[in-house]
Amino acid sequence: MVLYFSATGNTRYIARELARALDDSALDLREKIRDKDYSPICSEKPFVVCAPVYVCEPPRFLAAFLRKTELRGNRDLYFVFSSGGYSGISAYLGRWLARKQHMRYKGSADYTMPRNYIANNSYPELKTEEIERRIRLADQKISETAGAIRSGERLKSRHIWLWELAVTLPFNPVWYRLRQGVKDFHVSDACISCGSCERLCPLRVISLRGGKPVWNGHSCAHCMSCIQNCPVDAIEYGKITAGKKRYLFQKYSYVVAKEGTRRKT
Repeated sequence: MVLYFSATGNTRYIARELARALDDSALDLREKIRDKDYSPICSEKPFVVCAPVYVCEPPRFLAAFLRKTELRGNRDLYFVFSSGGYSGISAYLGRWLARKQHMRYKGSADYTMPRNYIANNSYPELKTEEIERRIRLADQKISETAGAIRSGERLKSRHIWLWELAVTLPFNPVWYRLRQGVKDFHVSDACISCGSCERLCPLRVISLRGGKPVWNGHSCAHCMSCIQNCPVDAIEYGKITAGKKRYLFQKYSYVVAKEGTRRKT
């Protein structure tokens, strides 16, 4: 079974295409995470966890959910990470999670996809040609990953250097606490009160008051579900996101549909 969380569609596409190539099912974990539904998940086939990468690791809320949820049946556990080009220590944390679940860690695969994190000025905006190229290359890689999983082979995880662990493990808790708050999120008069931001937030940080979204608490993961899925681009993060192009995979799905890329596995 392929398990996944996706904020803007990158990971969802990879997960669903992997499931199709494996003749398996894909389970979107968003609602289970939102509802804190930790009931066991069962599969006769290997488990494949597909996750985006946030600040050099899988989303912390996703890792916390998987720690609390028993995976029953097949004891093989694969990971597939989608990032803007650097998966950080994700493979290390995947191996750690497999141990916690008493499962066989079968490695991980890294996919470079278009970035969706616009609440920071450190990343240059990708041109359409580069977005299309990344989607095309990721699509072509799916057959290789599916073939290895079907054969029971171990996916070759990227080597993680000691310095990466030394930097990321102590740095990330501080970053999440100090730099990923909710106070800078706000909505413009363009808001149409559709409620999509509230429905999509995996941590239920958003609620509607008077038909307008309000961000509460301190547990925001900056997954970009709200800001990127807003149908009228009414959500902003301070002044950082003003004028920036929003990204959703579905806007570029023509890349694989147009070229008729079908994987032979």
